[in-house]
Amino acid sequence: MPRPLGELEDAVMTRVWQWNRPVTVREVLEDLQQERSIAYTTVMTVMDNLHQKGWVRREAEGRAYRYTAVSTRAAYSAALMNEAWSTSDNPAAALVAFFGMMSAEQREALRDAVRVVQYDDESVPEAPAEPRAEAPAEPSPEPPAPPEAEDESAEPPRPPGR
Repeated sequence: MPRPLGELEDAVMTRVWQWNRPVTVREVLEDLQQERSIAYTTVMTVMDNLHQKGWVRREAEGRAYRYTAVSTRAAYSAALMNEAWSTSDNPAAALVAFFGMMSAEQREALRDAVRVVQYDDESVPEAPAEPRAEAPAEPSPEPPAPPEAEDESAEPPRPPGR
């Protein structure tokens, strides 16, 4: 399960997600430096940590790496919400409290999302029920061998003793 990203990890991943293309440490550094003073090695360490945690994959390009997000920000957010909800001792109450914190716009987005999920559920035909597993049948005996063809020219067998 994902754990929330730290502040700097989130700032780096925000750029990776927004740019939606392979990025270098230098590109992320230059963008971050518009907001704060930060060292190249700090950004490099954060991006390496994100790689180790599975948030980004990287490909070597010369002496540098290009990093690409493994999943979307939406998938990350959904995983965090799912984890928080599933660890609650009262999931229904947690949802009610969460919905109570939402703005009108967020509640409308939720309604839209529920409609999409319901539409998807209705448009996908239900899979047929799985057949019940039955005990393996006893192997059937070999079918009887067909009777030998009788040679019509042969004499019929004689009863014993005659």
